Amino acid sequence: MPIPSENRGLSPYTGWTREHWERSADQLLLAVRPFASPGKGLINLPGARPSRSGPRSDGLEGYARSWLLAAFRVAGDRGADPHGHLERYAEGLVSGTRHPLPTGEPGSASPDAWPLTTHVPQAIVESASVALGLRLTRPWLWDGLDDGARQRAVDWLLPALGPSPVDNNWWLFGLTVAGFLQDVGIETDRAAATIDRALERIDRWYLGDGWYSDGPNRSFDHYNAWALHFYPVLHAHLSDDAELLARYGPRLHAQLDAHSRLFGSDGAPMPYGRSLTYRFAAAAAPWLGTLTGHTPLTPGATRRLASGTLKHFLDRPAGSGATDEAGLLTLGWHGPYPPVIQHYSGPASPYWAAKGYLGLLLPPEHPAWTAVEEPLPAETQDATLPLGPTGLLIQSTAADGVVRLHNHGSNNHVDGGTGDDPCYSRFAYSTRTGPTSKGVPDNHFGLLSQGASTTRGPAVPLGSGPGWAASLSEPRPGPPGVRIVSVTLAHGRAEVRAHLVVDAVPGTPVRQTGWAVTPGHAAQLHPVHGYAGEACQLAAGSTLFGPGSHVRALHGTTGAPPCLFVALASLTAQPDPDPVHALADIQVTGHTVRVAWRDGPAYRLTLGPASVDVRTEGG
Repeated sequence: MPIPSENRGLSPYTGWTREHWERSADQLLLAVRPFASPGKGLINLPGARPSRSGPRSDGLEGYARSWLLAAFRVAGDRGADPHGHLERYAEGLVSGTRHPLPTGEPGSASPDAWPLTTHVPQAIVESASVALGLRLTRPWLWDGLDDGARQRAVDWLLPALGPSPVDNNWWLFGLTVAGFLQDVGIETDRAAATIDRALERIDRWYLGDGWYSDGPNRSFDHYNAWALHFYPVLHAHLSDDAELLARYGPRLHAQLDAHSRLFGSDGAPMPYGRSLTYRFAAAAAPWLGTLTGHTPLTPGATRRLASGTLKHFLDRPAGSGATDEAGLLTLGWHGPYPPVIQHYSGPASPYWAAKGYLGLLLPPEHPAWTAVEEPLPAETQDATLPLGPTGLLIQSTAADGVVRLHNHGSNNHVDGGTGDDPCYSRFAYSTRTGPTSKGVPDNHFGLLSQGASTTRGPAVPLGSGPGWAASLSEPRPGPPGVRIVSVTLAHGRAEVRAHLVVDAVPGTPVRQTGWAVTPGHAAQLHPVHGYAGEACQLAAGSTLFGPGSHVRALHGTTGAPPCLFVALASLTAQPDPDPVHALADIQVTGHTVRVAWRDGPAYRLTLGPASVDVRTEGG
């Protein structure tokens, strides 16, 4: 399909319009067609490795996730379907549920049969996409099925109303199935109980300011936007439940105030947390805010954010975009990138990106499609803002549109938050860099033993405020009792990184690393206190942004405990930046650090064995 012409009058930042969204949706849907099973019940996409759930489950995933995209496309066009998407997916629904199987393996049964949700947990995830698609397209698909086909589909969906086997956002898959069943008048009491149970569960994890933890382990990531807000708010909207929308809509509004700051001027969402291969699903929440009226964003800013993100991944040089030569979404970021792929992901997993097309439900005449694009927060002014209860700190610079995220409170989603995962455990992330996956970890402070660094244990937040955030963690594996108290103080492009190492044996080597950059970006790392000599440059291998990255590193050794280490760091896309040490005057006395930004306020940081006191000078 030819790419539509850009419209720089309507969309001065991206050039993209609704036509680009419709055309790209059709391209993605047409690209998966050759991989459908004979009865179109499974879409078996090629890939080097299946997910842990097995090939048949992966085929269901291919059907369900692309079906959700087709549902947005057709429902947004009020049932118009020139490419015949509905007919294909209706046939697949019928053949997939005719003789479902209790396994995710291929077996010798029907090549179209879906695995049962009672036997393959991943099928519960996919049941939500199946049900949501049916809910959105009910007048054109569901209402036209015969009674037998509808009953078999219901029989397959009903077990998803049971308790979730995973204690996180999975509770909302049953809610989504229940919403569809309520709409069609099937098992309505049971469906209502499922919805109430799911909402009660996520309410336990709501910590305020728009932020849920994805489970009970302080895991804050993109699942806030594309799951924990997405499902309950969209359900309330589709149910026309004003009471429920009044309860959950304001939470979405608050989340979007933070979420909209996690996108760089180039459209890139923050590469932080798991399931990064879902890419432009990050645009789902901004569209949802506009759809429901619960958003701080103007219509023009919403489209600028969403179109920028979609374009960031789909409009790239050959070999570096989200799709391969066959037009299929790959497992990765800019092209395939296995290091950030989880064990639950298979060849069709990237199609959860379909959620990013939620905006197609807005009619063409809606202001979100007709208003002139407006700039993102990262393009208007510099900002250093703490994100509510998360322990995360945003640092963005308008001159280059780079957004940085400093982590002092969010942890891995598995193993109770204790597992080391480069997408969670780094001290900082940005829309232009890293994280490294092998070799030298970027944006890390750790103890060294025989050249290898300790990893960062779960981050316990110690506080945050305008321009700063702090946390406590334990190095792993590390000597018993050793703790590290860490503070980031940010202004403009500069960061002060201070670490107090508590109860380490004197003479223990430590290392602080900086940003993992590829050509076109400049990273600086300057010693202030505790380090021996200037930073050296180390090869860091590939990152999400390509091969050949490098990081700068500082080295030191502990003295009498507790021992303080302080450095200045900087990341910028501007050419020939001034040295970072020219941006601040810093004095260290004992465990107190005084920082006077050359063009900003002055701060006094005092680090203790389990606490941090941060004040503006004179405060």
